[in-house]
Amino acid sequence: MPLTFTDVVVVLLTVLFYVEYRNRQKLKSLPPGPKRLPLIGNILQMPTSLEWEVYARWGKELNSDIIHLDVAGRSLVVINSMKIANDLLDKRSSIYSDRPILPMLHDLMGWEWLMSMAHYGELWKTQRRLFQQQFHPSNTAVYEDTVIEYVREFLSDVLDTPQNAITLSKRIPGGVALSLAYGFKVKRNDDPFVKLVEDALEPASLAAIPGAFLVDVFPFLKYVPEFVPGAGFKRKAKEWRQGMVAFKEGSFNEARSRLALGNTRSSLTSRCLQLLDTTKAIEPQLEVIKNAAGMIYAAASHTTISAIYTFFVAMLHYPDAMKKAQAELDSVIGHSRLPDFGDRENTPYITAVLKEVLRWQPATPQAVPHRLMQNDAYDGYAFLAGTVFVPNVWAMLHNEDDYPDPMTFKPERFLDSDNRINHQIQDPSVMAFGFGRRICAGMHIAEAIVWLTIASVLSSFDITPPIDDEGNKILPKLLYHSGISSYPQPFNAIFKPRSRDAESVIRAAEV
Repeated sequence: MPLTFTDVVVVLLTVLFYVEYRNRQKLKSLPPGPKRLPLIGNILQMPTSLEWEVYARWGKELNSDIIHLDVAGRSLVVINSMKIANDLLDKRSSIYSDRPILPMLHDLMGWEWLMSMAHYGELWKTQRRLFQQQFHPSNTAVYEDTVIEYVREFLSDVLDTPQNAITLSKRIPGGVALSLAYGFKVKRNDDPFVKLVEDALEPASLAAIPGAFLVDVFPFLKYVPEFVPGAGFKRKAKEWRQGMVAFKEGSFNEARSRLALGNTRSSLTSRCLQLLDTTKAIEPQLEVIKNAAGMIYAAASHTTISAIYTFFVAMLHYPDAMKKAQAELDSVIGHSRLPDFGDRENTPYITAVLKEVLRWQPATPQAVPHRLMQNDAYDGYAFLAGTVFVPNVWAMLHNEDDYPDPMTFKPERFLDSDNRINHQIQDPSVMAFGFGRRICAGMHIAEAIVWLTIASVLSSFDITPPIDDEGNKILPKLLYHSGISSYPQPFNAIFKPRSRDAESVIRAAEV
């Protein structure tokens, strides 16, 4: 006997009620979370901006450092506590080191090779091993001269066009990354490779957020043809994938061409190409090198420039901190030269400024999510394999117990009574660069870039806000764009050389 319409409705409702029942049963063993709707859970409540602040607020409202969100039956767990992040992502890293399944980013846009987003496995391990061999923290010589070169060129460019200082600063991490990865010397104006990479990375940063696209919640949508209404995400993905391929393949091929002509600097690409094992298949080795090189810019540029921008914003809002830093630099370095890495140990206040920049407005306020690889239990909660964990770095770095008055920029919080670095205060780097086995492999390079930028800029320039027609300071709003990497909204600042001597020192140091 054929099923009637009523029969179909009854069966469908039965299935839906069963699914909802199972969801409610699972919730009993999970952390608290905001009130959910049947079947779709919290999907309509998911924040689309300043997610880190919303998650922190929910944690306080629920009186819990760990909260659960039901995204159409998929579990998302937000960690607002350093202790819990350490217990799970560090101490149990063997099962918490995978990345979420992101059909938009991985399958449709083709970024599955990027080390920071790649699934935990042999491909990821091989790339990370190669990077660590090439840029081990103890081998500072492989990157310090390059950092010095681009920071000093930036100072010189600011003398020429001070009104463009903020935009010019993007060239520091971009230039360092392209040089270390491919041996390119980045042009001072409109470098084509910088544009190539930026055009590829901007959409990737958006797609890396879990749930940013509906296809991440309902993966079957990736099979929907492009012409179907509502499938505009597939057309976007196709276009963005072309940008990714142009960056990854174009940069690598250009580096190989220049190496063949002897027209390139030493780089990860050049050194690895010279070490190819000819007794093994070449193409897989080339793919690993290509991926590792592409990862350097993708991982370093956005987060580092965000930190540099935050430094500028902090100096505008907290001129007393700028004056204290300049006083230390004048005392240690004087006025006849620019800072270099040999001054790092003797300038604790500059180091404290760096730490506070990383803490105050972290470049990755919510770290790249982790995916649980097998069932686990913690503090009475039961988590199924596949659960996605979002470390809310912003909440951890604004914990009032660790950092009193967290919304205020106070480098002094990292100093002891003798004005030396106080190692009893939690180092923000522990959280700002990720967790466990997925911690940023190049964090030492990023910190070096930001430290030298801070020291060099403050040694040479005063940074002040513009003044409006009524004589009021135009201070930037402390509002940041959402994304895996977060930036302050556009702002202006005045960069003025501190003296004629400062100008002369900058000109004399040009490389």
